[in-house]
Amino acid sequence: MAPTLGPDVVVGVIGAGTMGAGIAQVAAANGHRVLLADASASAVAKAKDGHAKAMAREVEKGKRSQAEAEALLARLSYISGVAPSDLEDFAPCGLVIEAIVEDLAIKQTLFRSLESVVSREAVLATNTSSLSIAAIAGGCQRAERVLGIHFFNPAPVMALVEVIPALATDAAVLEAGRGLVERWGKVAVVASDTPGFIVNRIARPYYGESLRILEEGIADVATIDWALRTLGGFKMGPFELMDLIGNDVNYAVTRSVFEAMYFDPRYRPSLTQRRLVESGWLGRKAKRGYYDYRDGAVAPPATEDEVLGRTIRDRVVAMLINEAVDAVQLRVASPEDIELAMTKGVNYPRGLLTWGDALGPAAVLATLESLQQEYGEDRYRPSPLLRRVAKSGGKLLP
Repeated sequence: MAPTLGPDVVVGVIGAGTMGAGIAQVAAANGHRVLLADASASAVAKAKDGHAKAMAREVEKGKRSQAEAEALLARLSYISGVAPSDLEDFAPCGLVIEAIVEDLAIKQTLFRSLESVVSREAVLATNTSSLSIAAIAGGCQRAERVLGIHFFNPAPVMALVEVIPALATDAAVLEAGRGLVERWGKVAVVASDTPGFIVNRIARPYYGESLRILEEGIADVATIDWALRTLGGFKMGPFELMDLIGNDVNYAVTRSVFEAMYFDPRYRPSLTQRRLVESGWLGRKAKRGYYDYRDGAVAPPATEDEVLGRTIRDRVVAMLINEAVDAVQLRVASPEDIELAMTKGVNYPRGLLTWGDALGPAAVLATLESLQQEYGEDRYRPSPLLRRVAKSGGKLLP
């Protein structure tokens, strides 16, 4: 199979939520005719309004001329409905990207319906953040044309895109997908079809270990955020970030990775976060989360104790580095793509393998071994690759 995903290809996007609308905008900004559909008419209307407002802002800021903004908007067409009859409009599409609810059965049904509409050369892509690409492709007659193209939110702004082939994905399809993403000005990294791919797998300890520190009473939310932001160099603390992402979304990804990894304790979800979700404290969008965002609420002060802060930082960073090293060991992605993914996808202050080399692999190993001895949990087991590099005195990043 040799798909042609050139500048003239018509791009379909199914799912007009934040991610789908953003992906549609990226494609239209790169000159493609784009069809954006959603089962919800209100979601389609909101996406259309959002595109108009985004272009108005870009014109106002001088990033785009009025003529360019109008031309971009003219390339976007909107469809209310994703029933088989509605999908007939996608017949001209050479690429369709779905960004619908994270439900395997629903995605499989959609892809089967699309197969009867688009040409044999069309590529079908999923923006899933945690589901198996192989499972989504497995419901298709031509699984070789299915792959993952995972954008990060907001898609027009975030540089990183993970490109994920399933076992059956044709090599030409992978190269065509990666090439298109790069022509769109994005940084493309190739990930294996494993739970969480690169970013959502490796980033889990940033949330999970911070929650564990909170649950143990070592420090409060504000202090942990202060330690990782001020002493660790992260742009946002873990609790600030979970509130921004949405605790429902963050918890769902953690649970999905945990279950898909056969309940490995490294990825165990937090009961604290589950209770917040059950209470409807979803973060900024609900005005309550780890912080209170209601009018008049006062942010809690952090305890700016540098000794305590460094302890928290070192514990979380060691867990993150270990996860990155294990991803190299298990060939989730190349070391270079892992470094790109964590700096471009979640804006970490430096690549985790680079960070591990700066601290010294032996020092990272010592931190993990100390935690494992204290807690007696497999959660803190060091990667075999980390042990080998620490013992040899070598580097994590070749």
